[in-house]
Amino acid sequence: MEVFDGADRGENVLDLSRLNLDSLSLDNISEERRKDTKQLYLTYNRLTVLPEHVCLFANLEFIDISNNGLSVICEEMARLNKLKTLLAKNNRLDEFSLPKDFGSMQIEVLNLSGNRFEELPTQCLKLQRLKSLSVGGNRLKAIPAEIEDLTSLELLYLGGNLISAIPPELANLPFLSYLVLCDNRIQSVPPQLARLYSLRSLSLHNNLLTYLPREILSLVHLQELSLRGNPLVVRFVKDMTYDPPSLLELAGRTIKSRNLAYCSLDLPPHLRHYLDLASKCPNPKCAECTSPCSSNPQSDADSEDENSVPADRLQRVLLG
Repeated sequence: MEVFDGADRGENVLDLSRLNLDSLSLDNISEERRKDTKQLYLTYNRLTVLPEHVCLFANLEFIDISNNGLSVICEEMARLNKLKTLLAKNNRLDEFSLPKDFGSMQIEVLNLSGNRFEELPTQCLKLQRLKSLSVGGNRLKAIPAEIEDLTSLELLYLGGNLISAIPPELANLPFLSYLVLCDNRIQSVPPQLARLYSLRSLSLHNNLLTYLPREILSLVHLQELSLRGNPLVVRFVKDMTYDPPSLLELAGRTIKSRNLAYCSLDLPPHLRHYLDLASKCPNPKCAECTSPCSSNPQSDADSEDENSVPADRLQRVLLG
């Protein structure tokens, strides 16, 4: 049956999506066409096993096998030594589905979201050129310490799993820029994450966080921090809703957040004492959280650290 007429998107692209295929026949594809194909789309079919003759596309650089019923990826796929991108979202894959030699491939982008992984396959942790790893919407319970071996990683998406802890080894990824750990069961953030010097976006919403380490301020390139749906935010919003600040409190916040100078000639002693005991939210762009707290006076060192934070730090802190 002819299934390839008008199906390709370009000279080097072969699109076999939405053809209700339960197997892959190459009878109608010439050897020259196989050799020229660099991108292959097999999405929205009924494949349960990726057939072995996919390796006949020797120059393949990109393959999308998402939205099938795949439970096994053939061993022969490891022979595709030019493959850089593998998209296999929304299948039935688990930690036993990948080829044994998968870790020796040159893959840079790997998306396994929406499958049945309960742990990250060891083969994935050997992909030395991997820059983007997405395993969201699976059943992962932990992030293995070996994640630190993916030293080229720039994006890590593990949202929508059952993860309860962040291993400190995650901080050993020098190029990690985007870290998504939302919709898990994470209770704390290790201070070691302050070593993620390239991090620009950190998504932690819908977890079980009750506090953030002060070391978060050391993430010098961090521009977006998402925290909504955590106990620490719920408590903060509740306090702001049911326990609004007094006029004295609001005036004090304005003075401290804008670093307005004052001396003994300006204010009576009890107000100077009130302002001198102010503590501040770790978010340097927040003008709402400054409040006097006699149990936790702010040290001179803390003040110097916060005043030295560049103005473009933490451009977005998403609380709700």
